[in-house]
Amino acid sequence: MSGSIANSVFYAVVVALGGFIFGFDASVISGVVGFVAVEFHLSEWQQGFVVSSPTLGAVIGSLFAGPSADHFGRKKVLITIAALYVVSAIFSAFALNYYMLIGARFIGGLAFASLVLAPMYIAEISPAKYRGKMISINQFNIVIGFSVAYFANYYLLQLSNGASEIAATFGLKENVWRWMLGLEIIPALCYLALLFIIPESPRWLASNGYIEQAKAVFTKLFPDNNSAKMVEEIQVQQGSTAPPLKQRLAELFSPKMRLVLAVGLTVGISQQITGVNAVYFYAPSIFEQSGVGQDAAFSQAVWVGIINVVFTIVAMLLIDKLGRKPLMLIGLAGVVISMSVAAYGFHQATFKLTPESVSKISSVETKEKLAPLVGKQFNSDVEFKNAVTDLIGEQEMRENKATILQAAANMNALLIMAGILGFVASFAVSLGPVMWVLLAEVFPNHLRGVGIAFTGLVNSMVSFSVQLLFPWEVATIGTAATFIIYGVFAILGFVLVYRLLPETKGKSLEELEVVFQKRAKDVSPLKSAGAV
Repeated sequence: MSGSIANSVFYAVVVALGGFIFGFDASVISGVVGFVAVEFHLSEWQQGFVVSSPTLGAVIGSLFAGPSADHFGRKKVLITIAALYVVSAIFSAFALNYYMLIGARFIGGLAFASLVLAPMYIAEISPAKYRGKMISINQFNIVIGFSVAYFANYYLLQLSNGASEIAATFGLKENVWRWMLGLEIIPALCYLALLFIIPESPRWLASNGYIEQAKAVFTKLFPDNNSAKMVEEIQVQQGSTAPPLKQRLAELFSPKMRLVLAVGLTVGISQQITGVNAVYFYAPSIFEQSGVGQDAAFSQAVWVGIINVVFTIVAMLLIDKLGRKPLMLIGLAGVVISMSVAAYGFHQATFKLTPESVSKISSVETKEKLAPLVGKQFNSDVEFKNAVTDLIGEQEMRENKATILQAAANMNALLIMAGILGFVASFAVSLGPVMWVLLAEVFPNHLRGVGIAFTGLVNSMVSFSVQLLFPWEVATIGTAATFIIYGVFAILGFVLVYRLLPETKGKSLEELEVVFQKRAKDVSPLKSAGAV
C-alpha cells in the first residue's frame, strides 16, 4: 500500500473507531445481563430485551441513517452518532431500573447506524485496489471491541470477587456491571473528538454540487490521480446533484435493481439469522449451559474475542485476493458444520445431581430444596432447568443457575467450545467483514445511502429477533435445537449466495454498476430464489 493513500487509510481508521465502540457496546452486555437479571428480577423475555433493545434502536437508526447522510453529508451524521454513543454510555452505567437501562441502550442502538455509514464513507474514499481491506478495518475494529469487552468483563469480575482495595474503593463488588457499561464512555468521547478532523466524502460532495470541494478532497486522498476527471466520471453517471429521496426509493425497488437488492438482502439476512449475535451477546451464558461455572464461562468468552480478531485479520488479507464470494461460501459452510458440532454436544448432555455435587453449592437453603432431585437423571437441559425452577423458584434459579448447572451437567464441554469457536472463526472470515464490503459496493453511488439503509434496516430487524428470542428458545426448546435452527438457515444462505452473488473485487464503484446491469439481464433473482 503506497504512501499516496496514507490520508485515506487514516480517515478510514478514524471512522472505523465507531466499529470498535459498537463491538464493545454490543458484547459488554454478555457480562452484564446475568447481574441485572438478578438485581432487577428480570424474566427471560426481559433479559432478551435488555440485550436486544440497542438493535431495536438500530432498526430506526438504520432507517434514517442513509437518507440523512445523503441529505446532510456523511460527516455530520457520523458526529451525531458519536454523541449518541456518549449519552448512552453515561445513562447505561447509572441506570436505576430496568426501564432506564432499556432507554439508555436504545439510544446507543440509534448510534449503531455507524455500521451503515462507516462502510459507505470508507468505500467512497478508498481506491478500488484496496477497498475491501479498508472497509474491513471497520469490521476489524468491531471484533477488537468485542474482545476488549470480553477481557474487561472478565478482569472486572475477578476484581469484584477479590478483596483488593481497588474493588472496595470503587464499589466493584456491588456495581461491577455498572463499571462494565461505564468503560464505554472513554472510547466514545475519543471518537467524537476525532471525527471533527476528517473531510466530507468527496463522492457526496460531487453528487451534491460541491465540485471544487470534491476536487480538493480527491486531491488530498489521491494525489497521483486527476481529481477533475474523477469528479467528471461521477457527474456523467448521475448528474451534479443527487435525485430526491422519493425518486431514489422508487429506483431502488424498480425491476432494474432487483438483483442488487436480492444480493444485499440475502447477505444482510444471512449474517444475522445464522445466530452470530446470540453467540456474541450471550457467550458467557452459553458456556454456563455446558456446566463450567461462571468464572470459567467468562474466561472462555475471552476466546471468542481472540478467535474473532485472528480470523478477521485472515479475512482482511484474503478479501482482495481470494474475493468476496469464495469467502462467503467458505464461511457459510463453516457455520453449518460448527453449529452442528455444538448442537450435538448439547444434545448428548445429561444432568444429574449427586450428594457430592450438591454439597458444593454454597446456599444451605438451596441445597435443601434440591434434595428431591438428587440421583434423578435428566436427558434434556430444558426438563432439568424446569424441574429445578419448580423447586426453588425463578429468582433463586437466576442467582444460582451457573452453580447448579456446574453441579449437574455431564457433557463434552470441549466439543461445545470447539463448535462455538468454529462458528466464530467461520463468521469472522466471511459474513462479518464481507457483508459490509458488499453492501458498500453493490449499490450505485446515488442509491448507496438508501440502499444500505434499507438492507441495514432488515439486517437490524433480524438481529433484534435473534437476540430477543434466544433466552426464550434456550428455556423452551433447548440449546441444541436452537443451534440446529441457525445451521439450517446457514444452508439456505449458502445456496442463495452461490446462485445470486457475482464477484466484485478489483473493480471501481462505477464499474460495478455496469457489472450488475449486465448480470441482471442474465439472472432473474426472483426466479432463482423461488427455485430454491
